[in-house]
Amino acid sequence: MPAAFPVPGAVVRDQHGEPLRLSELWSEGPALIVLVPAAFSTHCTAELGALAGDVDRFDDAGVQLAALSCDPVPALRAWGEDRRYPFPLLSDFWPHGAVSRAVGAFDEELGVSERLSLLVRDGRVLWDLHGDGRAPRPHSAHCQALEVLAASR
Repeated sequence: MPAAFPVPGAVVRDQHGEPLRLSELWSEGPALIVLVPAAFSTHCTAELGALAGDVDRFDDAGVQLAALSCDPVPALRAWGEDRRYPFPLLSDFWPHGAVSRAVGAFDEELGVSERLSLLVRDGRVLWDLHGDGRAPRPHSAHCQALEVLAASR
């Protein structure tokens, strides 16, 4: 049985500083939440760029994409404007790493989110992908989440 998302009521801020309750991400359908360590870093930019380039596939499946990191809102705003990501960039900056900690993906030594992707539907985690901190997650692995979603309907 899928596990419950540990902090559905947590409120984070998007790249524009607007508050967002995490449960709002999956209120109208499934959401793929992609945790990344750092804005503007090579691997994080590659991962989110691949998702942005294939956003129509996720849209067609009814999946809301969102990225989350421990970066402050101004850094996420600059990154989003620079790269024109078509999905929200969420700040887990304060309380620092609270959501990342709750999902078991906070690097205490570096103070950043670890690479973790979660497909959430109705507050339940249907699929997860733990990435290596030294390499981007392959885009094909994120696309597997759509296969899991299709099989679970």
